[in-house]
Amino acid sequence: MGLYDKFTPYIHYREHVQASGLCPFGTCIDEIYSATEGRIGHQKIILAGTNNYLGLTFNPQAIASGQAALASQGTGTTGSRMANGSYGTHLALEQDLATFFNRPTAIVFSTGYTANLGIISTLADHDAIVLLDADCHASIYDACTLGGADIIRFRHNDARDLERRMLRLGARAREAIIIVEGIYSMLGDVAPLVDIADVKRRLGGYLIVDEAHSFGVMGHTGRGLAEALGVEQDVDIITGTFSKSLASVGGFAVGSLEMEALRYSSRPYIFTASPSPSTIASVRSSLRTISQHPALRETLWENARRLYQGLEKLGYTLGPNISPVVPVVMGSTEEGLRFWRNLIEKHVYVNLVLPPATPAGKTLLRCSVSAAHSKAQIDTIIEAFAALKR
Repeated sequence: MGLYDKFTPYIHYREHVQASGLCPFGTCIDEIYSATEGRIGHQKIILAGTNNYLGLTFNPQAIASGQAALASQGTGTTGSRMANGSYGTHLALEQDLATFFNRPTAIVFSTGYTANLGIISTLADHDAIVLLDADCHASIYDACTLGGADIIRFRHNDARDLERRMLRLGARAREAIIIVEGIYSMLGDVAPLVDIADVKRRLGGYLIVDEAHSFGVMGHTGRGLAEALGVEQDVDIITGTFSKSLASVGGFAVGSLEMEALRYSSRPYIFTASPSPSTIASVRSSLRTISQHPALRETLWENARRLYQGLEKLGYTLGPNISPVVPVVMGSTEEGLRFWRNLIEKHVYVNLVLPPATPAGKTLLRCSVSAAHSKAQIDTIIEAFAALKR
């Protein structure tokens, strides 16, 4: 058997899809004009599949901060945080994040994926038991596998199923690690965090919440779902990413002072090069924008309601609740691919997400809304879906 023979079915499937038209896997956006507009081939498009929730990718202050850091500190650190990759600005961003979340400490990572990998794999070692929501992100599953923990999946957003599984553990439940997300990236639904926190208070365990898609989006100050539901005191560690609301790349974790021990034992943290100074500078700027401009969240949710309700009126099957993630459920992979290509012809780009990356084997046209979308752009997206419905 050849080194790559096991990938032959995937290669053939990709070739088949490409032969029939524009390929959705690794789509090249040839030009970016703004937070909400770009070009694919000869088509100028509305970007409605970017996770750019607050529209800050073209924020002038963030760009200026990044450019200044690039000029003064160079293009990269060329080292890990443990070696030569911790600059004063890295430490300043960690303090900014700790202050924003009202937590004793924060740790910055090079990606959101690495943040989960670094925190969870170190805690969830061979002696640990992890109870995680069945729909958790791949980075969470990979982190648990890397650490070697015993993994127990509970039904998606089902606190009663979590409780049943905790009860079966008996006294071991007191040391178990529970992992959920804020907003789930595929269907846009949210964890029943009040009920999950109640289970934790009664039966024990430690709660980690990945707020990647809810940070900057939910809560009075934008800290995420835990803040929105008033259960922050029950969450031991919050992880998140810079690649959604903060419009950059990187990741973080916030928690108690004891979490500092992970800096000296987390292999993904110790052996990964640290983020570039320009990235850190733009993130610090965007974090200030989130703190100082809550109206961005209000605009985001107005746009989310407008798109969700517009598609709902057209009769499309959507996710279970209004969210900046608006998934449209397709009947088949072929229908999803056809709709996706036709939307681009109508100047709208969304994400085509296929099994096995989707819950329950569904094919999704995943729209993500931005505070930077105008009402006219949202209406254009709805009109494109309406034309395809006809």
